[in-house]
Amino acid sequence: MPSGSESRGPDKNSGAKSAKAIKAAKKKSGGAKVKGGASAPRNIPWLTIGAGAAVLALVAVLAINLVPKYQAKEEAAKYAPSAENPDPSVNIDGVVKVDYPAGIHIQPTQRVAYDQSPPFGGPHDAIWATCTGTVYPNAIRTENAVHSLEHGAVWIAYNPDELSAHQVATLKDKVDGETYTLLSPYPGLDSPVSLQSWGHQLKLDSVDDERIDQFITALRINKNTYPEVGASCSSIPGSGFDPDNPPPFDPSTPGADAVPMDGGGIAPDQSESGGAGAQLPSGMQLPSDLQLPSDLQQAPAEGGNG
Repeated sequence: MPSGSESRGPDKNSGAKSAKAIKAAKKKSGGAKVKGGASAPRNIPWLTIGAGAAVLALVAVLAINLVPKYQAKEEAAKYAPSAENPDPSVNIDGVVKVDYPAGIHIQPTQRVAYDQSPPFGGPHDAIWATCTGTVYPNAIRTENAVHSLEHGAVWIAYNPDELSAHQVATLKDKVDGETYTLLSPYPGLDSPVSLQSWGHQLKLDSVDDERIDQFITALRINKNTYPEVGASCSSIPGSGFDPDNPPPFDPSTPGADAVPMDGGGIAPDQSESGGAGAQLPSGMQLPSDLQLPSDLQQAPAEGGNG
């Protein structure tokens, strides 16, 4: 047989084996780069990318919700009372101020012919409405709420026919658990929202109005603006005011027998004027941010928290 034919056979078989070896190596490596071959497509870590995107989205949501609240709090802090500025509410647009005598108490069966609606001063029931950051789902008796103002509380009232559940929740967030505040619906209110402290009122159209926080900061337990400095907002068991079942709101017009704004001859309780009634009975609530004058930090005087 010619020598040329003998030399071509082994070369052909060797090339075929090499091609098969390369093909097998590619298959075994799952398409990875092999010697003399092309690179396979990369595996993209979609799970890691998705987790990172979720974290970024969460951070964005927190920023959207928390940053405005922080900014509002910082702005409201400018209205904190001080020796130089005892009543910062004078700088809040729309606040109405009226001077009222303190300590004029009526009976639980009596009503007052208030000059404002909601009222923010004047004669009131001898028992205050619980105001330890209390949210009342139903309207409460006005005469009890006014006494809470005399103790330094801020009462937020709202028209239940003008606010949505979401808007009411916004107000709840400002009151719930915040000592010396209370929130309740007020049927027939001539504005969506009304804020009251003793001798001060602010009516607003929006629950998002920045003046709500300013009013609370300026007047909640501001010892310069209410009569009974240091008086409690806690409930007194057996007093006649149960925060879980409070005396109801009376929407009718007071009759001819209603107590007038000057008290109609009722002698004011002198213990409620000028801080004389500031002492707290044992177990009553005193907010941590309220410092009594040194001459009032004594043993409680009997009946001094009316």
